[in-house]
Amino acid sequence: MNFSEAVRSALNKYATFEGRARRAEYWYFALLTTVLSIAAQIIGVAGRDGGLITLLLLAVLALISLALIIPGIAVSVRRLHDTGRSGWFLLLALIPVVGGILLLVWTCTRGTEGPNRFGADPIVAA
Repeated sequence: MNFSEAVRSALNKYATFEGRARRAEYWYFALLTTVLSIAAQIIGVAGRDGGLITLLLLAVLALISLALIIPGIAVSVRRLHDTGRSGWFLLLALIPVVGGILLLVWTCTRGTEGPNRFGADPIVAA
């Protein structure tokens, strides 16, 4: 699964919280959101003068970021499902440091081989 396939898959399953997501789908989508966030930061710092173009670019990036919240949560839940965990474990992100480390380890871990209680193995299904 390449970058465009992964992002397309995540966006096509915009609000699908069932099933499983491969590591590639999750991490490529995370890369997209990170790049957009960095772009917003750069535009914000470079355009401190508050010019109209800067404000428009920041507004567009803010709208894109808002639009990516639900697909981001959905792909995260499906990624946790792939490791055999409930999507509710995503709430661990609210616990400083420890929650983030656990989620990082789990999202980097290969999913369970074969079907699990959340569905078929996405690698085999692809």
